[in-house]
Amino acid sequence: MSNYPDVTLFIDGEWQAARDGQWLPVENPATGDTLGRVARAGEADLEAAAQSALRGFKVWRDTSAYERSKIMRQAAVLLRERAADIAALMTLEQGKPLAESKMELMGAADVIDFCAEEGRRTYGRLIPARAPGVTQQVIQEPVGPVAAFTPWNFPVNQVVRKVSAALAAGCSIIVKAPEETPASPAGLIRAFADAGLPPGVLNLVFGIPSEVSNYLIPHPVIRKISFTGSTPVGKQLAAMAGLHMKRATMELGGHAPAIVFDDADLDSAVTNLVGGKFRNCGQVCVAPTRFLVQRGVFDAFVSKMVAAVEQLKVGAGSDAKSTLGPLIHARRLAAVEAMVADAIAKGATLKTGGKRMDRAGYFFEPTVLTNVPDEASAMSDEPFGPVALVNVFDTVEEVIAIANKLNFGLAAYAYTGSPKTAAMLTLRVETGMLSINHQGLALPETPFGGVKDSGYGSEGGPEALTAYLQPKFVTRRDF
Repeated sequence: MSNYPDVTLFIDGEWQAARDGQWLPVENPATGDTLGRVARAGEADLEAAAQSALRGFKVWRDTSAYERSKIMRQAAVLLRERAADIAALMTLEQGKPLAESKMELMGAADVIDFCAEEGRRTYGRLIPARAPGVTQQVIQEPVGPVAAFTPWNFPVNQVVRKVSAALAAGCSIIVKAPEETPASPAGLIRAFADAGLPPGVLNLVFGIPSEVSNYLIPHPVIRKISFTGSTPVGKQLAAMAGLHMKRATMELGGHAPAIVFDDADLDSAVTNLVGGKFRNCGQVCVAPTRFLVQRGVFDAFVSKMVAAVEQLKVGAGSDAKSTLGPLIHARRLAAVEAMVADAIAKGATLKTGGKRMDRAGYFFEPTVLTNVPDEASAMSDEPFGPVALVNVFDTVEEVIAIANKLNFGLAAYAYTGSPKTAAMLTLRVETGMLSINHQGLALPETPFGGVKDSGYGSEGGPEALTAYLQPKFVTRRDF
């Protein structure tokens, strides 16, 4: 677990350091120590990547969907073979338990396979004509070179969704991956390169986020952007893309309600929701965050939840006994600490946890707060950490209003034994994804995306490829 490589850029089929020789440090969040370094792209590197993507697109768009699928599926084979080694690097740089890292890698291979096959089914259609001798057809064409921007919380998963959909549609792509966690996405890109992807089709850069986005988004070569990250940054990038008439997919922040009704299976709800909340130390955009529990089972749910949370084993992700790793860096630790302190100061009840841990690294105790007032910052700003906020409600109408109160609309969860209640939630909760009586989101074959301030577009299911395709209507008269 101690061998961490220098991570370089991948441009035009070659691994290379930045042209100006600059590097950025990479930290181990479990210790706070410097783990290694990653190349910092400058303008010369970004321009080289853009021109490489243009050349790669001209090759890839003319490669048959069948051949594209073969290369992608070979990349999935290689990724599975290398999953253990890449997962070890992910745990070092991101902090999550090794079992979670391995699961992320295997899931990424499944995404590649799904998109590889879906790319062979990007069908057009014929439209009946109004005059004899006229043929009317719609064909689907790749939109062109793409610039993708991904975060550190799922270093491979967030990259693979964008890369797989773009490649399956026939686009080339430049990935700006996270500087905090560079080695694991580099391992993913290496699998694609070793599978036989032509030079220029897939490029990888790292650098100062604002410098990279300000250069690539307006660049005339780039025809589409895809961004996963915070809502404030997403709005800025979407505005920039709109200014230059670039397509954009935005997968932004969430603040998911988790609604538990009196008639729910409490044991199932607690097990699933605690697992969803504290996975990846709560640094998950679709994590259940606002727990809304009906009055009749509120005390029982809280008791069971606290007991389950106190069984979590906090430690370095490399320790096989750990089920909860560190936060990603000191800034995230300080933000979570401030949110918890603010909630308690404003009247929330601390049930367990509540403070940073007295050890090296960026560890925060898994925390449960109840009766959290709306005025607390955690109720409106995404906590993005191991903090569960649990409040009570009385009626289904009341809880739907609470669930819809925020401008976020990425994911929502509910547990109920009533088909009528489930149907009402299905129709009225404002969210891009709703999971009832289980945790069923983020599968390769299902849509993944939000509404309102949580963004637009999808990064799962057949819908994922749609964002990288543009329909062309062709009408022809033969006589």
